[in-house]
Amino acid sequence: MSSDDSKIVNYLVRMVVPLRREFGQHLDVQHFLHDLDYAQDVLKKALSSQDTRLREYGEYVSKLRLGPRMGVPSDIPIPMPKVANKTPPSATAQAPATSTAQSTPTSELTEAELRARIMKKYTSGLR
Repeated sequence: MSSDDSKIVNYLVRMVVPLRREFGQHLDVQHFLHDLDYAQDVLKKALSSQDTRLREYGEYVSKLRLGPRMGVPSDIPIPMPKVANKTPPSATAQAPATSTAQSTPTSELTEAELRARIMKKYTSGLR
């Protein structure tokens, strides 16, 4: 479980009693984590609550649960992170990359070439 998931679970547990008091709804945490429709319904109720704490919990969980973790649309290009070239010269000569990849800076390499370099480190025992 990632730290974001543990934060979500922590706040969901805090929301159980206020949701039951105000709306008479039992909150199933596992169901919330795995069913998007159920999660949206619970968060909609929490955000419309009269209880300030429940609204704050709902806002926080909705930011974590329904925010960037859900992915990005496929038509938006995902920028590649800039990676410093820390590969020793001897490893670059042994890497099965193309000649154009060796002459270009690391920031201009394709995702497949960067993955190949990373995998080369793990397979060659340079942990």
